Amino acid sequence: MATPQTPYDAVLHAARDVTRLDTALDAEMLGAALLGSVYAIAETDRERAVREFVSGFLAATARRRTAAATTIRSVFAALVPDAEGAAKVRPGAQAPAWSGQLGRVHLTGAWSYGDVYGDQTSYLATFAYDDATGGPDHALVALVDHNIGITKDVFVGGPAERILEQVRQMCATDDLTWFREEDPARMHGEVSRHLTVTDDLGSLPGEGSLATDRALVGARLAVLPGAPADTLTWDAEPLTGEERTELVRVFLASPEAARFGLDTLDGDAELASLHFCLGLLFDHAASFPDADPLRWSPAVAGLFLLDWVHRRAVLDMDDAAMLPRVLRAWAAYAGHRRGLPEPAVTRTDEAIEELVPEFARLYSTGERRSPATAAVAQLMADGVDPDDPAALDAWIEANRQCLGDDTA
Repeated sequence: MATPQTPYDAVLHAARDVTRLDTALDAEMLGAALLGSVYAIAETDRERAVREFVSGFLAATARRRTAAATTIRSVFAALVPDAEGAAKVRPGAQAPAWSGQLGRVHLTGAWSYGDVYGDQTSYLATFAYDDATGGPDHALVALVDHNIGITKDVFVGGPAERILEQVRQMCATDDLTWFREEDPARMHGEVSRHLTVTDDLGSLPGEGSLATDRALVGARLAVLPGAPADTLTWDAEPLTGEERTELVRVFLASPEAARFGLDTLDGDAELASLHFCLGLLFDHAASFPDADPLRWSPAVAGLFLLDWVHRRAVLDMDDAAMLPRVLRAWAAYAGHRRGLPEPAVTRTDEAIEELVPEFARLYSTGERRSPATAAVAQLMADGVDPDDPAALDAWIEANRQCLGDDTA
């Protein structure tokens, strides 16, 4: 057999048995998997890359009359209806009986579930074909990760009722998860806007079925009603200086601050370190899309203590000793203020305690410092006053080679 000459020929070859599939759902899943390879290798704006590929495929195969060619053309047109030429695609004379049901589904229910911390929310929608010849009821599940602001994974499969029941049982047996019916319009808006970010990532999250199911997910999301802008959770603004000050004041008067002895600190050095550490917590929160300084979890604590703070801040020994203590008090205060179950608050506290040895090791080695942070740390270690321009210029000149600057 001849080797396919173009990517379009390769797709036709891979879809050569599409007419032997039993249902429209099987064909749509095959088509999405084929387009998944295009999605995966695109460097930016993957959704556009898929749309342009489908446009090119439809143009290149317009005169193909085999049953497989005309059928896969119909599948791609149903999955990516905004591709150029998709509206003109018609089933061939040898099209399978189910071809008329491609993409013709209706929503039968929508739900959401997630962890009480707010790290992740999963959205689940179930669909049925308008006619039984299309195939079985099926479900779409999309995982939104609020810590990185993307739709991290998607999945389409069935039977719908089995998937829904599995999710119900999982949430019912875990006190740290929640489950509720969801507004389909809100699901559409939240999953779509986070998918837009995912589509433009330089590299996709590993594992999962994000690439293989992305095209089918887009087609199913299009079935859902559009979301009014005021129902969506857009990126929040960080707190103002006055809001920060008031929140810190209330925190320092709280039982959680007292438990860790933060209400009795004495001396300018200790107080300066306390407020420096609190400032880091606020700055870290501002780096998340929701900018919520009260949203802490084991996962967020790990991101903060083992990564962010080393890349973004220069700590002296007093700060490094103070920071875990401040974080434990703040996370407990934040959890209680948000009304989290006590086991959830306890789990975060225990996680922070377990992270402290690794935090201390990373602080001592400096291995995760950014170049800029490392330079500032060295400057401070050399006893240079950052507020003295002459001393700063002299230090930079003396360390120009170490800083990677080869200019004269």
